[in-house]
Amino acid sequence: MAGNASITINLMNISDSKKNKILVLGIGNYLMGDEGIGVHIVQQMEKQTLPPYLDVLDGGTGGFFLMHVFDEYGTIIMVDATMDGKEGGTLNIIRPRFAADYPKTLSVHDVGLKDMIEALYLQDTLPDIYLLTVSIEAMQPMTVGMTPKVERAVPIAIEKILDLANRLHNNR
Repeated sequence: MAGNASITINLMNISDSKKNKILVLGIGNYLMGDEGIGVHIVQQMEKQTLPPYLDVLDGGTGGFFLMHVFDEYGTIIMVDATMDGKEGGTLNIIRPRFAADYPKTLSVHDVGLKDMIEALYLQDTLPDIYLLTVSIEAMQPMTVGMTPKVERAVPIAIEKILDLANRLHNNR
């Protein structure tokens, strides 16, 4: 009995420690060229030495399987592509308050992601969310490479993410 209680306490402590961390959640389809920018960014970040308060996760194309992540972290910086008519590689950080605040032009996986966000609002369990969008001009099916404009945005996006995470961490 005592062994099981110890395990439960340790698991609770792990969960509590994530509430104090910031998660960078990259969303996108790696096999759709620029549309996979969120995944490309977190994969690059995984190769770096990150501050101890920052975690990164490849969220793939989003959807309901990510709901547990939104329960575990107090702050999430989502990174995703958007087809908003702006030049490829344009970066924008927004702080959506409601599912309707998410850009309507998020790429092909937006239905699952928006549905998940709506469900989280209904459960009243939504963490503090920031969304970094990277403008893309077109979908490129069945390619893992990115266009030069979008590829050049990767290090700039990482710098913006690290700066935002640092400011959020220091303002706690």
